[in-house]
Amino acid sequence: MAALLDDMFFFCVDPGKVCSCIEVRFIDDIKGKGLFAKRSIKKGDTIFIERPLVSAQFLWNTLYKYKACEYCLRSLETAEENARRLSGIPGLSLPHPELCRVRPELHQGCPQCQVMYCSSECRQAAADQYHRVLCLGPSQEDPDHPINKLKDAWRSMHYPPETASIMLMARMVAVVKQAKDKEHWQKLFSYFCSRTANEEEEIAHKLLGEQFRGQLAMLHSLFTTALYDDHLSRWFVPEGFRSLFALVGTNGQGIGTSSLSQWVHACDALELAAQQREQLDSFIDQLYKDIDKETGDFLNCEGSGLFLLQSSCNHSCIPNAEASFPDNNFLLHLTALSDINPGEEICISYLDCCQRDRSRHSRHKILRSNYLFVCSCPKCICEMDELDVTSEEEEEEEGEAEGETEDEMTDV
Repeated sequence: MAALLDDMFFFCVDPGKVCSCIEVRFIDDIKGKGLFAKRSIKKGDTIFIERPLVSAQFLWNTLYKYKACEYCLRSLETAEENARRLSGIPGLSLPHPELCRVRPELHQGCPQCQVMYCSSECRQAAADQYHRVLCLGPSQEDPDHPINKLKDAWRSMHYPPETASIMLMARMVAVVKQAKDKEHWQKLFSYFCSRTANEEEEIAHKLLGEQFRGQLAMLHSLFTTALYDDHLSRWFVPEGFRSLFALVGTNGQGIGTSSLSQWVHACDALELAAQQREQLDSFIDQLYKDIDKETGDFLNCEGSGLFLLQSSCNHSCIPNAEASFPDNNFLLHLTALSDINPGEEICISYLDCCQRDRSRHSRHKILRSNYLFVCSCPKCICEMDELDVTSEEEEEEEGEAEGETEDEMTDV
């Protein structure tokens, strides 16, 4: 456990402070690890800030011109460029442009394949960690390149809204391939839960069901052709690939970045006269109405990442902490939603706000099929006497989702 803690805290900003605040404990064979407070944590406190082992932008998000740093997922558009594209108003000008933190003059492309980074530091970090393996050079737009075939196959099976990416698995392979200490990185990835089923509860991960057998076989073949490595041979046999798939599906944390959102938060913090505040708020309200009309809900650069410490947080339908990405990059901030006492478990929710408001039966259905467990949080225990039924509205939503999953590998 000591080695595990050292590895987990290594990826945190200010690991010494984090170590004095929280600890990881083994709970039992069913829940596995859990994160616990070592001292009092106040509502609103940042519990820790963590960078991922690997992360990747979603493939449809990239294709639809959501421009993000290939390494840290920082939005590369200025807030004004972002607002113009999302609203469909090419001549739009934002007030207080100085509040935008995007610095285009610092952006750099890979000399070989031209993928973009927000800084020379990110370009170098990517090259050092994984990009030398995944760089396509002049074949970046070649549809017959094995990696592009893999991407196209994934896009054809996994339509927006996206929740995972085959390229997260590709980066895991590339990181190990480039690493001097390959065993160490394989050990780090082994800390994540990668079971494909929960035998005790007779639950199998929904993305590994019979209806996806053909799609998984195709992805396995393309993945092997593009990335096979002798050091990782166990990841390329069929069962190893299924476990890798389950690892990413179960542990992948969604990441969203937005230069516009960051600009809006900076505007909210301005000290303005009442009339100026009213004018600015009115402008922002109208901008979001224009964006909703033009673009809908797809506002952010979106991807997912694997976070060692965050992955130790168990689920609760009434969480006392939540993850966010306020720095417009892949740095995960875990923030307390309520006061947390010493010895209390720190829990996040694997469900979004709308899903948490559903019936116990519906919540359990989502958690079983995506995370392979039956929730026993205080809210679920309190609602144990509820009938195992789903409301008509929820049945319609689930029916639509199930209709998608008949042919598409669509996750929660």
